[in-house]
Amino acid sequence: MAAPIVTVCDSETSLACKLSDLVHKKAEEAISQRCVFRLGVTGGSMVKVLCEGLPKHTADWAKWKVFFCDERHVPYTDKECSYGDYKANLLTAVAIPENNLYPIQPDITVEEAAVEYEKKIKEEFAGSDLPRFDVLLLPMGADGHTCSLFPDHKLLNEKDKLVAALSDSPKPPPSRVTMTLPLVNNAACAVFVVYGASKAEMLKRVLEGNEANPLPAARIKPTNGELIWMVDAAAAKLLDRQ
Repeated sequence: MAAPIVTVCDSETSLACKLSDLVHKKAEEAISQRCVFRLGVTGGSMVKVLCEGLPKHTADWAKWKVFFCDERHVPYTDKECSYGDYKANLLTAVAIPENNLYPIQPDITVEEAAVEYEKKIKEEFAGSDLPRFDVLLLPMGADGHTCSLFPDHKLLNEKDKLVAALSDSPKPPPSRVTMTLPLVNNAACAVFVVYGASKAEMLKRVLEGNEANPLPAARIKPTNGELIWMVDAAAAKLLDRQ
């Protein structure tokens, strides 16, 4: 298990640039080896960061396949829907085919949506016992959560499911579908994207990793892959950078 790599950027713009450079590099490597690049994304500010950085690159976009590390169980037209956000913004910025974006199904129960999404991922990685994404782009909440894995939640102990449902999210909306730790920790490269002074204290706690009951973000430790933290100077202000 390799030590995490922490990259501190001067600004959000610099962070977006460096993140897009990294994702593009990983995509080129994956496509040259397997003719496909499998990426996991999250919602919120991540789409803004990607839309700012990725369009400067030329890529074989048709070979990019984009899944969701977690998603809110809401209609595609809901403002909380990450898929709707990516469809409206990322797909107009770069030429990733719409059918290469894999959303959850909001018109069935959240439990059924989780089962269906795990099936969809397994079909994409047919022949593999444990799917291995090339890159997963992860957020870190002010409480240390990542994806829809929250502190002290029972899903932190999930060992069998690759994708799970929850209907008691402490952050609205309550119903969500999320990748679980076994799937996230099998990624070839997990990348946290964190910015803003409001995340500084939590970033320090997670990176120091001294807690008896580790926060969800501190539990992301790819077993045979890279762990990269891309943060801005405001988020990194409490870190020992010597």
